[in-house]
Amino acid sequence: MQINRIMVVGAGQMGGGIAQVAAQAGLQVVLNDLKQEYVDRGLTFMTKLLERNIAKGKLSGEEKDRILGRITPSISLEDAAEVDFVIEAVTENMSVKEKIFKSLDQIAPKAAILASNTSSLPITEIAATTERPEKVIGMHFMNPVPVMVLVEVIRGIATSDETFKTVHDLALRMDKHPVEVNDFPGFISNRVLMPMINEAIYCVYEGVATPKAIDEVMRMGMNHPMGPLTLADFIGLDTCLAIMEVLYQGFSDSKYRPCPLLRKMVKAGWLGKKTGKGFFEYH
Repeated sequence: MQINRIMVVGAGQMGGGIAQVAAQAGLQVVLNDLKQEYVDRGLTFMTKLLERNIAKGKLSGEEKDRILGRITPSISLEDAAEVDFVIEAVTENMSVKEKIFKSLDQIAPKAAILASNTSSLPITEIAATTERPEKVIGMHFMNPVPVMVLVEVIRGIATSDETFKTVHDLALRMDKHPVEVNDFPGFISNRVLMPMINEAIYCVYEGVATPKAIDEVMRMGMNHPMGPLTLADFIGLDTCLAIMEVLYQGFSDSKYRPCPLLRKMVKAGWLGKKTGKGFFEYH
């Protein structure tokens, strides 16, 4: 199946990044969100990233204009009626995703593939809300999307080989490295990463060390490019908590129990960089 026109549902950091790399790959992109101001914000952020690449000599002004010219703003899911592929990149909430997929299933062409950028939720369960489960798949990009090359391509129980191959090839076309993953809570990336972050939070909770000290140990001792608590702040502590809840519920194993401090910070609205305060402060 040849994919030429796609819709990205969600114009936030992840959705905007996916739209950018798709447009850079020559695809026509419909960038959708609930309100025009959200779409405009996503396009503004994307423009700044492209202009930064111009300043670094990685891109010309003409190329930037061509990339942005391939992106069409949208505030209606009805615009999915003429696309070959849809990828959803909204909040990590199953009920929200199920509602979107039910709508897309009725609107998008029957041949269209429906993908989710979920970082932990079960693809099989999302697919079950549609009448085309064989054409539903996970396509989990890493953040920031324009920089990180990895994409987890997640098969649901009903995902067809043809759908997998099409999405695998699409990832390559976007200059990404696709890795095949089966449908388990957290997939690979977050099943390994999030318990490490959660354990780092327990170290703060139990008074083992300060957040700064914990990050220093992991950066200087384990050669991590970023400490786990700084990384948690960048991901968003609410997102970290949501993923840990999926792991905890999905495996029914106490080793995935979210740290009480993580729950408390989320309740306080200390979500990390996006709110200006998490384990560290951001101005």
